[in-house]
Amino acid sequence: MLRAGLTGGLATGKSFVGRALAELGCYLIKADDIGREVMAPGGEAFDAIVREFGEEMLAVDGSIDRQRLAGRVFADPERLEALNRIVHPPVIRREDRLTEEIGARDRHAIVVCEAAVMIEAGSHRRMDKLILTVCREEQQVERAVARGLSAGEALLRIRRQMPLEEKRRYADYIIDTSGAEAETLLQVQEVYNLLRGLA
Repeated sequence: MLRAGLTGGLATGKSFVGRALAELGCYLIKADDIGREVMAPGGEAFDAIVREFGEEMLAVDGSIDRQRLAGRVFADPERLEALNRIVHPPVIRREDRLTEEIGARDRHAIVVCEAAVMIEAGSHRRMDKLILTVCREEQQVERAVARGLSAGEALLRIRRQMPLEEKRRYADYIIDTSGAEAETLLQVQEVYNLLRGLA
């Protein structure tokens, strides 16, 4: 079994590349989906988040208002660090459990773990290979605005992450999503072929 990390800055095409790798036969684990689960009522991180950030972070239905929480933490690096300390450990435990289950079923599996702050959190060290998605900053902002963020919010989140140029130093494979989707898919196929050879 081969474990590959998939990371990149905000709106650099991680999800697109992750879906493409899954279509080629990889097992995709999305840290963001697991993060939602551990932050949900009854999840491992729910009570600690409410204690740390207060009940004003709760929506009317009793769940955590992720948008309100994001507004709080992305404006304050210390608050962001506090949230990461709560959420990352249970996410990593679930990722490990899922990976073990996949490996038990398929010893030649390629498991791709997709996470935005993988390098910042140090979890890239748990991977056999690291894939980085990159594009131009103005494209990141355009894509993030198309998803509903303001340009200011997008830039603030980009600035809170490790610069893409710095992330390149950690990557085994770089997929540039600046061009047409077809160009990105060709790069994904090349990376998949290399991973398949290793697995």
